[in-house]
Amino acid sequence: MARLQLSLACGDYDLLRPLLDGTVRAEGIELVCVTLPSPERHWRMLRHEEFDVCELSLASYLVDRDRTDRFTAIPVFPHRRFRHGYVFVRQHGPVQRPQDLEGCRVGLRTFQNTAGLWVRGILQHEYGVDLRRVRWVAQDEEDLPLDLSPRGIRLERVPAGRNIDQMLLAGELDAVIYPEVLPSYRRGEAAVRRLFEDYAEREKAYFARTRIFPIMHTVVVRTAVLERHPWVATNLLHAFEASKRECYRRLQDPRRVSLAWFLPALEEQQRLMGPDPWAYGFEPNRHVLDAAVQYAFEQGLTTRPLEPVGLFAPSTLDQPPRFVE
Repeated sequence: MARLQLSLACGDYDLLRPLLDGTVRAEGIELVCVTLPSPERHWRMLRHEEFDVCELSLASYLVDRDRTDRFTAIPVFPHRRFRHGYVFVRQHGPVQRPQDLEGCRVGLRTFQNTAGLWVRGILQHEYGVDLRRVRWVAQDEEDLPLDLSPRGIRLERVPAGRNIDQMLLAGELDAVIYPEVLPSYRRGEAAVRRLFEDYAEREKAYFARTRIFPIMHTVVVRTAVLERHPWVATNLLHAFEASKRECYRRLQDPRRVSLAWFLPALEEQQRLMGPDPWAYGFEPNRHVLDAAVQYAFEQGLTTRPLEPVGLFAPSTLDQPPRFVE
């Protein structure tokens, strides 16, 4: 029988590479894979529904799911990242501690991106920052239109021809929350520093206390595909899980990674987070998803608190595959 051909847009990650290079195949499915950077991939899926299967921003998926059911997720989370290290401030500016952000102008790439969702949630719940007292300034157009006024959140747009990194250096912003390392910081600009310079230790303590490894992206399937071929959801979940297992196997060979102390870092991760920190499946991630949907509602991304279990194809919730050492 012919395999069902589906397009997949995703990032080029070690967790996904066995699926991308054909080492792992989804049963009954021929995936036509396109690797794209996150902003372009998310935009093309949310604005134009260009792909059958897509690695998508969790925050944007929550925004869309609040309004439509055109996409259905499977509990696969190929991109996670701790976020304490992605708040940047001026070296001699007014922000010396998280509470100082109140009353200040804080730049974002977009309000909707998942990095901002998690950082704002952490600032509010871990450090007591009132998000309504921050003047938010977004650089790019949102993937989906937002109305934040019901939550009392003020959002401005960066003037044409400017960006938030320039504005931070010029003193027009007091802080920036960015999905990646801010370009000026990466260049070694002395005028910029991290708000949490001990971010790695804070992130380890945060995980030890909450067991939250923040989910950035999930994988969604066009609902129309699942209506025609409901078996696709579970078969894709199994394939992504198999790809992850193969990635873990490859990581045992330090020749694959050009880091002098790669194995000690891997061993520390296993000691702190267990054998499968990138767990797929709903139940192992319920507490992380609970936090994400709570933050999305509090921050005005959704009009109601979404029920996490309703975000995923029902067939993927019964008994997700488990990693076995």
